[in-house]
Amino acid sequence: MDQEFSWQPAPDSGITMQWVDANGLRFEVAEAGNGDRLALCLHGFPELHYSWRHQIPGLAELGYRVWAPNMRGYGATTRPEDVGAYRLDVLAEDVAALIDASGASEVTLIAHDWGALVAWHFAIKKLRPLKRLIILNVPHPKCSERELRKWRQLRKSWYIFFFQLPWLPERLLSRNRAEPIVQAFRRSAINKSRFSDRELAPYRAAANKPGAIRAMLAYYRALLRFPDVREIGDGKVNTPTLVLWGEQDVAIDIHCLDGLEEFVPNLTVRRFPDASHWVQQDVPDEVNAELKAWLS
Repeated sequence: MDQEFSWQPAPDSGITMQWVDANGLRFEVAEAGNGDRLALCLHGFPELHYSWRHQIPGLAELGYRVWAPNMRGYGATTRPEDVGAYRLDVLAEDVAALIDASGASEVTLIAHDWGALVAWHFAIKKLRPLKRLIILNVPHPKCSERELRKWRQLRKSWYIFFFQLPWLPERLLSRNRAEPIVQAFRRSAINKSRFSDRELAPYRAAANKPGAIRAMLAYYRALLRFPDVREIGDGKVNTPTLVLWGEQDVAIDIHCLDGLEEFVPNLTVRRFPDASHWVQQDVPDEVNAELKAWLS
């Protein structure tokens, strides 16, 4: 396994990098703060724990020990080859194992995109106690199931079905040193100045690692091949939950928020009209302010 970290935080950020062994894998973890209260931040596709760089210091200032792992297959975290190693039940077990490895007595789970899908699954399954749950721009699986029956969301989800094809998605996404990965951010972002070549360089470098894009796509392939997302009972989440949502999301329709309170009784929703799917990078100051207000 590549022993180099995916990126090097600024010395004055308070963020350090470490390795954490959990669930039979070695995770590359960005860490800040200390104490018994853990804020565990899960990233999405095609990102890294780097996507939380704007939030990690602020969470540490609120008194949390912050762990942001590169999820399995991403960055320098162990990269299993089998698609079955990326099914939702296994990804949720990664979260449980990381919590156990932290030794924390209180956990707030913060998650975006694919990390948020895993976080919903984890919270519904109640694999470990959660103090609070924070979700960014991914619907509850019951809402997602409902909306995927409608054209307004189905047409935005075309890429999920394209990713099921063998080898072709890997070939296209790896063109020109993973330029399509870079453009996935830049074209859909609202505040494009926050997505410069320098800011996006860690994503490009990580995607160019051998087998990295195949591992990223394995999440989507496992999602349709295994029934885990459908085996969640009534889908109820009793944990106090904050949902932060960039309204200019090109992949997920805003109607995915409709009816969320049916499944999450203790719910707070904050919407950002001028933010994209990459909400915590697009409007980091606004997101940080909402995190501070709700967590305080």
